[in-house]
Amino acid sequence: PTACNGWAEIQGAYRFFDNEKVTAEKVLAPHGQATVDRIRAHRLVCCIEDTSELDYTGHPQTAGLGPLNYKRRRGLYLHPTLAVTPDRLCLGVLAHHMWVRDDVTHGDPTPRKARAIEDKESIRWVDGYRGVLKLAADLPDTKLIYMADREADIYEVFVEAHESGNRVDLLIRSMNDRSLAGGTKLRASVGQAPVLGLVEFDLPPRDKQPGRHVVQELRAVRCTLKASKRKGNTPKLPNVTVTAVLAREKNPPAGVEGVQWLLLTTRLATTLAEAEQILELYLCRWQIEIYFRILKSGCTIEKLQMETLERLKPALALYMIIAWRVLFVTMLGRQYPNLPCDVVFATEEWQAVYIVTKRKPAPNKPPSLSAMVAMIAQWGGYTNRKSDGLPGPKTIWIGLQRVKDFARGIAAQKDIQGRTCVE
Repeated sequence: PTACNGWAEIQGAYRFFDNEKVTAEKVLAPHGQATVDRIRAHRLVCCIEDTSELDYTGHPQTAGLGPLNYKRRRGLYLHPTLAVTPDRLCLGVLAHHMWVRDDVTHGDPTPRKARAIEDKESIRWVDGYRGVLKLAADLPDTKLIYMADREADIYEVFVEAHESGNRVDLLIRSMNDRSLAGGTKLRASVGQAPVLGLVEFDLPPRDKQPGRHVVQELRAVRCTLKASKRKGNTPKLPNVTVTAVLAREKNPPAGVEGVQWLLLTTRLATTLAEAEQILELYLCRWQIEIYFRILKSGCTIEKLQMETLERLKPALALYMIIAWRVLFVTMLGRQYPNLPCDVVFATEEWQAVYIVTKRKPAPNKPPSLSAMVAMIAQWGGYTNRKSDGLPGPKTIWIGLQRVKDFARGIAAQKDIQGRTCVE
């Protein structure tokens, strides 16, 4: 309601989301095409997938929802694919999948291994890779990397990459200690590989533990995974060869679990530089966690009261674009600080922010993007001191909400002045 100009616009918005012709797919389609166009300007892009549950237990009036981790919690699941550059600039949402669990089949006692992959929710990871593979055919000058966390450590995903000739590389964090074709185990094999070198970084405070300086040893080994067995009439799966990269903390503090990542990729890593690049690429995956935070805390999508799932889905799609813009502005201002701010902001937006912040008329030439982002973030709580870091998404999403108010105020003032002159 605060984004609408009065009750008439609010009613129009609800009618829009209630229109059966308005779907999440149609809302996101133009944004998806614009995302592909942005990808064309880059030689390497990470396609990052993850899943987040959307909890609407507090809105029992919303029809069409299903159980989450247990039946009393109600909501749905969102599984987007983000396009992110190695510099962590999010280019947009490439695809998405929303689904609701069925009340009848939720908690099905049938063992997971007895069910075909097509009958499991985990098929979304295979479908996600297939979607990126299809996209790669239209982007011959851009190398795509499919990236996901441990939940995507599913053997069928590796088979899809293998059978495609690795046209889209995989980079997945390992969850399972898989058997290798030679009879050994994955973790033992990579753990015995020679150390390629060291990487160092400062770990910020977390989980009530103080921050510390972390030194990790990097190891990498090329290995062939033994095919997982599937019951029934499923064709026998082939063995697949991947690179395992292990980053393990050296000498962690006593009583503290060391920082460790085991990554599986179709890319090669025979040198320290190649292993470091794989590790750096995987760290880009954190952008989708920030994206979910913006969606939930910034856009407060779990507070939407749309009454039906059919209305909720296109509303979520619209907020997915808004959340992307917040993340895009945050990172674009860091990567390209000297760009003019009108590459992102409309004239009335940046001029209104400048006038309210600086308390003087706006210049003819738009300020730099970094200067405008800092001004907007100040209205979200960013202090902009020399000792401060760059503004984060929270201060920017709060500040962006103020931008429209400033623009309205300036427009209203001009309208009053114009009418006064006429009178």
